[in-house]
Amino acid sequence: MVAFGKKLKERQIQEWQRYYINYKLMKKKVKHYSRQIEIGALDRRHVLKDFSRMLDNQIEKTVLFLLEQQGLLANRIAVLGKQQEVISNISELREAYRDVGRDLLKLLSFVEINAIGLRKILKKFDKRFGYKFTNYYVKTRSNHPYSQLQQVFKHVGLGAVVGAISRNLSDLQERQGSYLSIYDQPTLPLQDPVVDSIKAAADRLNYSTNFLQFLGQHALIMQEEELPTPSEEQVDDDRYHFMSLLLNLGNTFLYMVNTYIIVPTADDYSTSLGAAPTVCGIVIGAMAVAQVFSSVYFSAWSNKSYFRPLVFSSIVLFVGNAMYALAYDFNSIAVLILGRLCCGFGSARAVNRRYISDCVPLKIRMQASAGFVSASALGMACGPALAGLLQINFRFYKLTINQNTLPGWVMSVGWLVYLVWLWISFREPAFPTEENDTAEANTGPTEGEEVEKGLVQPLLLSSAAENQVDGDDEDEECDASEEAPEESRRPANSIGSAYRLLTPSVKVQLLIYFMLKYVMEILLSESSVITTYYFSWSTSKVAIFLACLGLTVLPVNIVVGSYISNMFEDRQILMASEIMVFIGIILSFHIFVPYSVPQYVISGLIMFVSAEVLEGVNLSLLSRVMSSRLARGTYNGGLLSTEAGTIARVIADATITLAGYLGESSLLNITLLPSLIICVSSMLATCYTYNSLY
Repeated sequence: MVAFGKKLKERQIQEWQRYYINYKLMKKKVKHYSRQIEIGALDRRHVLKDFSRMLDNQIEKTVLFLLEQQGLLANRIAVLGKQQEVISNISELREAYRDVGRDLLKLLSFVEINAIGLRKILKKFDKRFGYKFTNYYVKTRSNHPYSQLQQVFKHVGLGAVVGAISRNLSDLQERQGSYLSIYDQPTLPLQDPVVDSIKAAADRLNYSTNFLQFLGQHALIMQEEELPTPSEEQVDDDRYHFMSLLLNLGNTFLYMVNTYIIVPTADDYSTSLGAAPTVCGIVIGAMAVAQVFSSVYFSAWSNKSYFRPLVFSSIVLFVGNAMYALAYDFNSIAVLILGRLCCGFGSARAVNRRYISDCVPLKIRMQASAGFVSASALGMACGPALAGLLQINFRFYKLTINQNTLPGWVMSVGWLVYLVWLWISFREPAFPTEENDTAEANTGPTEGEEVEKGLVQPLLLSSAAENQVDGDDEDEECDASEEAPEESRRPANSIGSAYRLLTPSVKVQLLIYFMLKYVMEILLSESSVITTYYFSWSTSKVAIFLACLGLTVLPVNIVVGSYISNMFEDRQILMASEIMVFIGIILSFHIFVPYSVPQYVISGLIMFVSAEVLEGVNLSLLSRVMSSRLARGTYNGGLLSTEAGTIARVIADATITLAGYLGESSLLNITLLPSLIICVSSMLATCYTYNSLY
């Protein structure tokens, strides 16, 4: 695994090296500050003041160089504009603009590397001293008129240069037709590869998103916030197989259908076996209980194979669904719950995500991630809709076929067909050899050597040293102590070690993810009981309601991903979505007035849609603030998020069953109360860490 500092240096433009933010030097200073505070040589106030000054100087150096380069590019564009009337060769002129565009790409890369380095060093400082520094630094600099911080992240001047090059290249295209100018033409896909590259680079800097990107954020595929080296960009091509990706997406779709196909009939099934309707909470939640454990062993299994865990998943799900269907004729609620537990033990979503993360080439990984989420959303909508269609009642030999047992039989057949397809078409990718892993691990100095070398550096830079901070001698000095010991870069090897890597900001994002999954599970799992009690809805009506909720996922993500996320910061959308979830919960309570269908449907829609928006933004922020050690390995950020969401579903379903003992008339308010408390807690926690989500 190449350390971030080394990878950053590989991506730097050599002639501009002295103008980059000196990540290595600042990282070294952070370590030195930590040591000095431990021995009592410095207090925190002095460290904050000193490091803030250093960071301000580094940012100012970078921004002044950025402005200088912007001016040079703008001057070249102005000169070319004057030459357009003189140069008759369109191809020559177009190539001249492309040359300016290529130089602009270098400048965009310069800004991106500096922005990533700045966020990395802020995260590293927070890890050593608590998140308070990022909170203080962003709060005091983000909108101050003298601060250069916004230039690193917003770089308004570059947008003008991007627009000028794009406009001129488009204007020089031969396909002008009868339009007076390019502004009169309908927006068409960009035709010039240089312009495409510029647009992609500018979008990365602005965190601009489109539908696929925003949707892909829901996939829980955690990646480090750094630029891959060219060799790493090609590493997945040999492992990628389209049909294998399709099989993983098929597994995702079938599993989500399997999860929600029983929701409209679970209360009726429980009643037919002699249990209370609210036992549906246990029946639905049993799958999530087993998934808490299956996520871990499937994630570990995917370190060695993808094919074998998918085969195991299909077999277990086939057996589990058959048990679910047979429980009716056995007249056993225990067999029913055991069947759902068995289905949960077959949850291979960790394998599906891991395949996309490890085997899909970087250039199409976002589309694959969006496909994963789309498959989940379609499965979520198709499950209840399919249940609404399975309104049949007859006996086949000694087996009862009705609306309660048919979901089990249909899914058993579905998994059997999938297993055959998997066996015929899946191709196991090659896995890295242990020798290569060992060779990669044996790099870098020991921690003792690193600290010892770091301690000999002065705490404060003199003015002369600051002026030479990016010279060759200083770089060589930093190189000697930059590389962290391998132990500090290895992936977490247990849930406990992964938890210890969580900063307050990450914990808050996991709390938000827990909250939104809890709210959604309460809404969906108790829908059949609530609507039957208050409105006497049939199974078909419940199925239609749940299917309609599921069908909102893709349209909502189109709107948010293509428009809203480009108008507001992620943290602003996060806070607004939490407020909307809160409003939806408040509107759902049954207080005094008769409970009506419009009240239930509107409040449910607000909760569900807001939670969907919240999920994409939450996971985007989570990947940004999470330690790079949690971007890989078995116990990665995706697994932690999955566990948080799964535990939320388990607790929500248990709440429904426990609340059922107080009667169906109290079920709605009692289950909404914890949702309200958790939602308010997540809103307060978001306010507490708001400035660290930058």
